[in-house]
Amino acid sequence: MDLMKFQIQASETIAERYSKYMEEPLPGLRGKFVPFYQNLSAITGAGKTLILADTIEQIRAYSSTQPIVLWLSKGKVIVSQTIENFTTGKYVDNIPNYLVKPLLDCKESDLLDDAQGLLLIATVGKINQKDKEGGDRRVFQTGIDNANNSLWEMLKTRKNYQGIKRYLIVVYDEGHNLSDQQTRLLLDLNPSALIAASATTKVPKELEWYIARLKKEKGLKDSDLITAVSNKQVVKSGLIKKYISIGGYMTPMEIAIHNLLEDFKASEQAINDLGGDFLPKAIYVCNTNMLLETSTVDNPLVPFEEREARPIKIWKYLVNEGVNPNEIAVYCNLKFDKRFPKPQDFNLFSGGDNDYEEFLAGNYRHIIFNQSLQEGWDDPSCYFAYIDKDMGSNTQVTQVIGRVLRQPKAKHYADDKLNMANFYIKTDEKDVFKSILEDIRKTLSIDIPEITISYHIGKSGGKNRPTVSPLVEAEVPDIIINSEKAMPEIKDVIDKMMDYSADSYNTVGAGNQIQVIAEVGHYLGEEISYKTTHSNPVTVRWIFKRELNKLAKNAITLCDISTKKFDALIEYNSNAASYIKNEAKKIADIYRRNSVIMQNPLDVIPIGEVFISDDSKDFKNAVHSSYSDFNNFELEFARELDSRNVLWMRNPVNGFLKIPLLDGKGTDTFNPDFIVWKDEAIIALDTKGNHLIAEDSNRKLFCIEKACEGKELIVKLISEKRYNERQEVIDTTGYTVWMIKQGNVSPITCSTLKEAVNICLDNY
Repeated sequence: MDLMKFQIQASETIAERYSKYMEEPLPGLRGKFVPFYQNLSAITGAGKTLILADTIEQIRAYSSTQPIVLWLSKGKVIVSQTIENFTTGKYVDNIPNYLVKPLLDCKESDLLDDAQGLLLIATVGKINQKDKEGGDRRVFQTGIDNANNSLWEMLKTRKNYQGIKRYLIVVYDEGHNLSDQQTRLLLDLNPSALIAASATTKVPKELEWYIARLKKEKGLKDSDLITAVSNKQVVKSGLIKKYISIGGYMTPMEIAIHNLLEDFKASEQAINDLGGDFLPKAIYVCNTNMLLETSTVDNPLVPFEEREARPIKIWKYLVNEGVNPNEIAVYCNLKFDKRFPKPQDFNLFSGGDNDYEEFLAGNYRHIIFNQSLQEGWDDPSCYFAYIDKDMGSNTQVTQVIGRVLRQPKAKHYADDKLNMANFYIKTDEKDVFKSILEDIRKTLSIDIPEITISYHIGKSGGKNRPTVSPLVEAEVPDIIINSEKAMPEIKDVIDKMMDYSADSYNTVGAGNQIQVIAEVGHYLGEEISYKTTHSNPVTVRWIFKRELNKLAKNAITLCDISTKKFDALIEYNSNAASYIKNEAKKIADIYRRNSVIMQNPLDVIPIGEVFISDDSKDFKNAVHSSYSDFNNFELEFARELDSRNVLWMRNPVNGFLKIPLLDGKGTDTFNPDFIVWKDEAIIALDTKGNHLIAEDSNRKLFCIEKACEGKELIVKLISEKRYNERQEVIDTTGYTVWMIKQGNVSPITCSTLKEAVNICLDNY
């Protein structure tokens, strides 16, 4: 799976920090050294697993021995998914040089044979044992696979056939769950590195002494110990939804779910209109065996038709509303008596971990569960969640929200319905709903301020929607990058690239191997020595592909990297690696120079619903009745635009009209603020702050070629103040409209906003 730029930046930051630290690690006690420590701080949906996978592959490339990675997660389901993703699933190509196994399947020969890296995956329960000798956990038992020592002791020794100790990297997904007890056990292994992934930066007390030494003796700051992924980049990338709609219902359950199903059908239609290849899903969260509206336990000794347990009531309502029972799963420990069995089409999964795989295989679209649905179930197609107020604390509500944030296909869609997570919270009291909202508001405003949240109180027979539908039919052309002219030159570079298959000189780079020498019986006075060795080889293809992906998105699709010379093995810090990186840069330059941004007037995107927040403003001549999230200049411009007899709209961020950019100096796409439809042209208008105009006038103003006959697409920028051709302010009053004239950026100044809009609406 290809990484996005921010993911590559995060993985490279960790790997480079590790490599630098391992050049001279801090000595510890009893022949050990202080492990490298790093916390990957990233919100739900940022791709932590992918980032960590790329990190350990880079660490392998930097290392002089094939490393052992102990990958830990809290739950069995997450471990199962991780093993599948790394052995046969979506991440298998990201760690091509690792043997992947469950921890308890590890044999002594796996540790001795370091022809490749070794990735061992386990739940924290496999190591969470105070008394290792007296417990029943196999990880501490002797005789595993006929080994002479326990697996834990073998991991501590971890020498290869040549007697060289292999590096051990401990990766802990959801690192905020790392306890002091677990930390002590992990430190007992003397790992080379501890890498935790978490949305928080909580550190166990057992690590405080190590971190204090790293700060004092290495001069590290907190920022050196944390690799933080930008929430803004995660939202902008399309990995998570950018809107959250939360409705509180002081009504019967049926009204809330009825509104959910209405929105569910609308989303299905929007996906169909946009040619999507997925279907929306919904979850329904409630207590299992309790009656609705009461705290009475449901009686399983009555016929199914008379049962009142909340999951059963929800199931009945969904079926009565026309939902196919084959699309509904009930994932909770619901009780049935054999004398009063469940219906055959009632899909009950009450075995927890034991039938989770069967549950996943069903690909159900309506899932009813209690708060203990297995960790790891995060389906990007899930857009809707009904939450019963009695499910538990506000924190649990926040956790459910986290499960619905991932975005299908990792991209935002033209219709904002498909960029929104929807929650329907049933409560009996308005104050309870307000308390839940306040908790969500505080949590998400801190963790993910880039996500816009709307709240409303659902009423009987109606609802307040956070999106508005278009009043008229309108569409914009799809904009693409045509790289046909770049292909011959790129092919020429690829054909002429050197083949390092038989080169034993330029493919080698220096590395370090650490030896720790300690006097027996002493705790201090260890001596750490280094000797020059070589780092592990990687393929030319691996270096070339990741370098080109950083420099020019999509350029790799023009390169034939299937030839044998890309299989050549080279060391990461060798002369050959430097050459490959330079060739990737050369191809990126060719791609940008020879590619053309084009529109196809026949390939159009229909305008759908747009999100509006509480500060929305009404307009009379726009595609939609309301828009929101204006700054002062944007609002003044929108009102002046609305006073004209033209059809216009405010283009959402990552919205309908996206213009790709080729310069590689900032964002990959340009989303103009406003779109105007005229008979001969579509005009894209963007209001710019004064601090941005110099850069953006050069990046975003260009002519967009047409693939066939149709309306022109014209781009113009508008700024406050008057500028000259050198982009210098000549008057602090008035306005400047920036456009392309005869191939050059040309500013036109005027004194009023009315004049500026007139110039904007001119087709030239």
